[in-house]
Amino acid sequence: MSSLKYWVWLSSLSGFGSVAAGALLNRFGTPENVFKAGPGEYSGIDGIRQEHIAQLSRKNMDEAERIMASCYELGYRVIALGDAAYPERLRNIYDPPVVLYARGSMPDVDEEAVVAVVGTRDCTPYGVNAADVTGYRLARSGLIVVTGMARGVDTAATRGALKGGGKVIGVIGSGLDVVYPPESGQLYDEVARCGVLLSEFPPGTLAKPAHFPMRNRILSGISLGVAVIEAPKKSGALITAARALEQGRDVFALPGNVDARSCEGSNSLLREGAIPFLSADDIVAEYSELFPDKIRQQESSAPPDSAEGEGRPAAARARQKKEIDKAASLNYIDFGKILGELNGDERAAAEAIGAGASSVDDVIIRSGLGAGEALAALSMLEIKGYAERGEGNSFTLINKV
Repeated sequence: MSSLKYWVWLSSLSGFGSVAAGALLNRFGTPENVFKAGPGEYSGIDGIRQEHIAQLSRKNMDEAERIMASCYELGYRVIALGDAAYPERLRNIYDPPVVLYARGSMPDVDEEAVVAVVGTRDCTPYGVNAADVTGYRLARSGLIVVTGMARGVDTAATRGALKGGGKVIGVIGSGLDVVYPPESGQLYDEVARCGVLLSEFPPGTLAKPAHFPMRNRILSGISLGVAVIEAPKKSGALITAARALEQGRDVFALPGNVDARSCEGSNSLLREGAIPFLSADDIVAEYSELFPDKIRQQESSAPPDSAEGEGRPAAARARQKKEIDKAASLNYIDFGKILGELNGDERAAAEAIGAGASSVDDVIIRSGLGAGEALAALSMLEIKGYAERGEGNSFTLINKV
């Protein structure tokens, strides 16, 4: 593998997304070769713009060396895309992070049953209890629980999994030394002791809204499935579910109150074909035959301090992978009518599609957005009913439904 500093250098280039970095690696093979190439060699690579070439031509290692020194001082591990320890599941997604920063002990996730538990920050007591019990029962059964460490469902699921004595992977949208939300410092420490905290952002990076959709692709990418607990219509959890489907992962959804706004998104996933689960045992049943030496069947019981036990053992049923169906027979949208209802990134992505872009790469090139921002915007256009995803991750604008 190329020297680690070259991987860090490539990942730290401003304005480069994972897709652009991947295009460079496809052309040159290693980040060291990317670094040593001449300016003329960067031309003609899909997704590489003139401003990228200007950065690549500076050959400046100062930022990479600063990051590596910081990681050494803080005790963080840097896992590069070319490292044997890099999860193969994550390596095979469309836009894998060039490096992962890790605090704690990285499990061999490719050999484990790993499930992400996601949901709204503004959850009800029902959602808190369901997330806590689900995390606990998954951990007690031998599964690794992945969360985004946010308030609400994420925090409850994390605490439940820790009470269950299992390994936990927390994927965050900031540097590992930046605790967000700020009250979660102790929870960060506990996860690092019992598993690992992961981020693609170097130490010192503050949490920003654009970081969380980028984080979500890692949550789903290292998992076999994503369990959605209490998510409203406009929710980061639905972005994670969309990325999970794109990556070929299972999507589970917990039924919620049909009158509760906090459950509108998760209930809609069920209507569209997500795998329903009434208890964590339903999720365990999906993977028990695939990992017979890892998964333990448990007697139904509540975790310490939970409101109540699940009391609902899973029904025996054959494993059946389900995909969320896309809406069919939708007419094209009147493009001019929707722009005022979209935020900046969504508007840029919609304009790119309206100008003829169809693939994710086309949208990135035409809009000037980074890969993470473009994918998040496209996912939100889907969720809002303004765009439809077709074969090969192509996008078209549609009538709002």
